Parts: sequence; C-alpha cells; structure tokens
Amino acid sequence: MTENSRIVKDSVTPVIVKGVVAATNGHHAQLNGGHAALGKDGKKVIVPLLEADAHAVHEPPDGGTRAWLVMIGAFLCNGVLFGVINTYSVVYLSLQKQLQAVGDNEASSKAALVGSLTIGTTFLLSPVSGILTDKIGLRRTTFIGGLLTCSGMFLSSFFTDNVTALYFTYGIMFGLGAALAYTPSLAILGHYFKRYLGLVNGIVTAGSSVFTAIMPICLDYLVEHTGLKTSFRILAVISSFVIFCAMLYKPLQPPPPPPKVKPGRSAVNTFLRSFINFDNWKKKRYIIWAVSIPIALFGYFVPYVHMGKFVQDNFPGKGENLPVMCIGITSGLGRLLFGFIADMPRVNRVLLQQMSFVLIGTLTMCLPATGSFPLLLAIALAMGLFDGCFISLLGPIAYDICGPRGATQAIGFLLGMCSLPLTLGPPVAGMLYDQTGSYKLPFILAGIPPLFGASTMFLIRCVKDEASKQQTMTTEPKLEPLAHTAWDCENPTDGKPINGQLHHERRATLASSESLTAEKNETG
Repeated sequence: MTENSRIVKDSVTPVIVKGVVAATNGHHAQLNGGHAALGKDGKKVIVPLLEADAHAVHEPPDGGTRAWLVMIGAFLCNGVLFGVINTYSVVYLSLQKQLQAVGDNEASSKAALVGSLTIGTTFLLSPVSGILTDKIGLRRTTFIGGLLTCSGMFLSSFFTDNVTALYFTYGIMFGLGAALAYTPSLAILGHYFKRYLGLVNGIVTAGSSVFTAIMPICLDYLVEHTGLKTSFRILAVISSFVIFCAMLYKPLQPPPPPPKVKPGRSAVNTFLRSFINFDNWKKKRYIIWAVSIPIALFGYFVPYVHMGKFVQDNFPGKGENLPVMCIGITSGLGRLLFGFIADMPRVNRVLLQQMSFVLIGTLTMCLPATGSFPLLLAIALAMGLFDGCFISLLGPIAYDICGPRGATQAIGFLLGMCSLPLTLGPPVAGMLYDQTGSYKLPFILAGIPPLFGASTMFLIRCVKDEASKQQTMTTEPKLEPLAHTAWDCENPTDGKPINGQLHHERRATLASSESLTAEKNETG
C-alpha cells in the first residue's frame, strides 16, 4: 500500500504530513484559499500555510524552444567577443606598420598594449559583471556590455591613427563590455539546463573556437582591402549581435536574497554585503577551487604566446602558426566531448578538470623534447583537447559548488582572479628565454603550475561545506553521486508534477522526527 507524503514548509524545519491526499493540480489547499486537506479517514487535517518564497530556486526546464535559443545566443556572444579578442594579431600588424611609418621607436610595444588591455580588462573586471548581474539582472548587464563593445569598436574607427585613444576605446571600453557580457553568457545556462549543463557549456564555449578559426581570414581580407577604419566599423556591427543576444536572456532563477541585517555590523560591512555574495566565500570548496585555478593558469597560457617563436627556433621553415591552429581546432572538439562526458552519471567534474590540468602540464613540459614537427603537432592537438575540457567545466563546477544563487559571482570572481596569472605567465617565460636563449627551461617551468594546481584541487574532496553537512545530518541515508552539488542543497526536494499532483521524495529532518514518531504511536 502506497502512502502519499508531502514536505510542508513551516517556520522552523520541513516536516512530512502523512496520509494527506494531494490537492488537484498539485496546489496547496489553504494557499489557494481552499479548505484544509483531507486525511485517509476523511477528516480534515490542519496543514501549515505555505508562504510564497520569492527567492525559491526553480528546477531548470532542460529543454524547450526558449532554452535552445538561449544556448544559441550564448554561443554567438562567446564567439563574437573572443573572436574579436583572439584575432587582434591582424590588427596588431596593421597598427605596428602605421606607427613604424611615422618613426615611432616603440611601435611594437604600443601596438601590443592595445590587445593586452582588451584581454586584461575582460578578465580583471569580470567580478564587476558578477555583482551587476545580481543587482540589475542578466539581461541588463549583457545589454550594457553589448552597448560598450559596439560603441567602443565604433569609436575606435575614428582613432586609427591615435594609439593613445585606442587604449581607451579598443582596450578598456571594449574589454569592459566583453567582461559584462561574457559572465552572464555562462551564468544564464544554469537557469535553463541542469541535466545537460556540461554539454551545453561545451557547445557555448566552442563558439569562441569556431569564430577564432573563421574571423582571422575575414579580418585580414577586410584590413587589406578596406583599411582599419572600415574594418573597425564592420566589427562594431558584428559586436552589436551581443545586444540582440541579451534580449534572449530571460532569467528563470530569482536573484539572491538580500543580506540579513545583524546588530553590531558596521555600515561598511553592510554595504559590501549588499553587493558581494559572501556566502560563496564561506564555502571551503569554492575557496580551494578559486585558488587552485589561478595557480594552474600561471603556466597555462605560455605555449599559446611563445609557440610561434619556438617553431622558428627549432623547426625553421615550418608553419609557425600551425600548432596554435591545431590547439584551437581540438579545443573546440574537446569542449563538446568533455561537456557530454561531464553530464554522465557519477562523473566527478572536478576530477575531470584535474585530469585536464595534469595532462596540459605534462604535455607542456614535453615540448622541448620534441624532435620532429609532426610530433609537435600531435602534442598540440592533445593540448587543445584538454584545454577544451578545462574551459567547458568552469560553469558547471561553479553551479555544483555554489548553486544557482551564487554561480554568477563565483564565475565572475574566478575570472577576475585568473587575470593576473594569465597576464604574468608569458612575460616571465619571455624573460627566461632572453636570458637562456632556449625555451627548454621556460616550458618545463610552465608545466609545473598546472600540476600543482591540479594537486591542490584534491583538497576539495577533504572538506565539506556547512550546507552539505547539514543536509547529511538531516536526511535519510541514500546513495550520493561522486560530485554532490550545491544546487541539490538549495533545492533538496526531487518532486516532479505527475498527473497533476506533486509527489516528493520522503524526507524528515531530525527536528521533525520526534513529531513523526509520536504521530505513529497515536495512530498505531
């Protein structure tokens, strides 16, 4: 004989009301102005009135027309932003020639600084994007980012001969817009997908690989035949796609609840808590993860920057850009492949990301030992595959650890922390090369940080956050997946509407177990 059980919310802890017939269409009788529910014996049973929770976490639909449109919009957003950023080398060559033509002795460094400001601003200001998203919403933040990228690129077309102005319009203005638009493009996916979140993240992040493969050829043609001014205006039109993508970002999850005002808390503390989600920084697993990733990235970007010079020194006459192209191609494939694998049952996403760092570090240290160009291309293909694994798992792991309410700022602050190692790693490797005249030492040292970062991530398995501890103590024993998610802690019930009725998994907290035992004794 089956027993209907429902979790009812009261002021202290959730309890199970036994023997209550579920209301039609899953609605609570008193909540909708009806009478008390009926028990097995036909008598009325008093059920605590459910309060509407504006901050309740909703189950993502995991599909539907709107969800797939959001995925396509995020794909285009990622592709446009990083397609422009990653193809700056074409703009760099044109700017360098212009500066050299007017006799500027610092032409190379000045032209390079424009692109460095763009990528640095994009990552450094990502925490601002996370905070704004929680305050004004995903759609508005992305819309403002799209306006900044579009207007920054359009204004750059008027200052092609003024590199100082380009520092602001192309570097800072476009970079800030990219920062505001990039973080929401990852965060919005968790509103619409849970079961397929890994695969969808892989598809979306593959957008940058697709656009990076196509845009250099197109941009090179435009610069050669129309000049920088027209090329920047065409890029401004392409950047405006981000504005249209923002229209699709309709959030399904509520914003984080406002912080509780506690007596004795300073005004500065209260002000900061109104913007920053301090709950993320109370999670030990997030802190370990957010520290390990920047450590690993200190040597991660070195092969991308110095691969061309390494090929020139060791394999003269070979295609110096071919290894980086191989990394880009297999990176896109890796994002799709490992995104699909990450959604499989009992797959630990953190462990998968650790594996990618170990292999990236090992392959980087193997680069100086390559004796043939085909072997170098094989290593580059493998590096790209695991690069895609690392990137595609950033969003899903943030949702696993911090849940839907904290994921946006978790992603934003992580990207901000990554800006420093991504910026410092390649110059340090360049200094070592200048002193030694070889890439043997720089590449070997560049492989150590990913290995060390992967090692520190093992600490995630050794700690438990308060939410996980509390749920473990207050729920009946059951099999848990290898990677227990914060999403499940925020939304612990597994209820699904079936035939118009809401059926929940039976759970009781320790606080309610005494009342259930007493009820059994009375009815027994």
